[in-house]
Amino acid sequence: METKLLKADDQSLRLAADLLKAGQLVAFPTETVYGLGADALNRDAVLSIFQAKGRPADNPLIVHIHDRSQLIGLCIVPDQAVPLMDAFWPGPLTILFEKLPVVPDEVTAGLPTVAVRMPSHPVASALLRVSGLPVAAPSANSSGRPSPTLAAHVMEDMSGRIPLILDGGSCDVGVESTVLDLCHGTPTILRPGGITKEMLESVLHTGVALAGSILRPLRPDEKALSPGMRYKHYAPRAVITLVEGDSSAVLPLMHTLYADEIAQGKKACVLCFSEHMEALKDCSPHDIGSESHPEEVAHRLFRMLRSLDDEGMESVFSEVIPPEGVGLAVMNRLGRAAAFRTIKAE
Repeated sequence: METKLLKADDQSLRLAADLLKAGQLVAFPTETVYGLGADALNRDAVLSIFQAKGRPADNPLIVHIHDRSQLIGLCIVPDQAVPLMDAFWPGPLTILFEKLPVVPDEVTAGLPTVAVRMPSHPVASALLRVSGLPVAAPSANSSGRPSPTLAAHVMEDMSGRIPLILDGGSCDVGVESTVLDLCHGTPTILRPGGITKEMLESVLHTGVALAGSILRPLRPDEKALSPGMRYKHYAPRAVITLVEGDSSAVLPLMHTLYADEIAQGKKACVLCFSEHMEALKDCSPHDIGSESHPEEVAHRLFRMLRSLDDEGMESVFSEVIPPEGVGLAVMNRLGRAAAFRTIKAE
């Protein structure tokens, strides 16, 4: 199959909409990452997402819509969801609803809930509007790989697997949407993103819980209620190790760890904050952004992880950021990219 990479315009949007209506796959930009879309109500089209990505079928998908009227017939909307939609839609918030029978089990991995969001990216919004379809769309990468924030990233993973990639430039947020469960008692964040716990609580005027698996792997008896809850995810080919602790202990330890890998003949580097680039200048440092600006780190993260593959890195040591606000989303992604491999600097 030839994969076309086209700049998003009226003509390419019509082509993309026609492909979706015909049961084909289309990659398109959202404000978070690039998505790999299919008609959410077409069982065969949805199955082709899993085949193209090499994605396990027990990993649910997110359904994207452009208008709240599309929720009618898809799911049951509780009153609690209304102020959240007023505040954060369109935007990077996914809400878990009780699904209705029209939604195929292939979308929800057999779960009784469906995850829905309304993207704010103009290309995503236009595609959804022109097609008129609810579109199931995970990130447009091979399963387990870092999510794509550029059309070129999608081409790296999906060339020859899908007919069309719409190029809408770089994604602004850089990490996937926040996923909020409203179906099981206390509102609970299953996957952190750009909409933080504090932002949700300010709208709901009640406490919002965090799923226990955000900063640890799923246990064998736990189901993935949301995308991004698997043990290892977002990972480059290199082995990533997180180095926790005060910078006074972390920086010397990273020097030692880096030197040990180089002595073994491995290609190694460190991921560090802008503030520590000079201190780690002998360790092939890669700037992940300022420690005081977690939004910057989130925006750079997936692009940085993909660059490690381009450079042929084998071993990577990364600083960590406090898991607060957007920093929680960063540490969720870094933790899964590292398969939660961590060294504590003391």
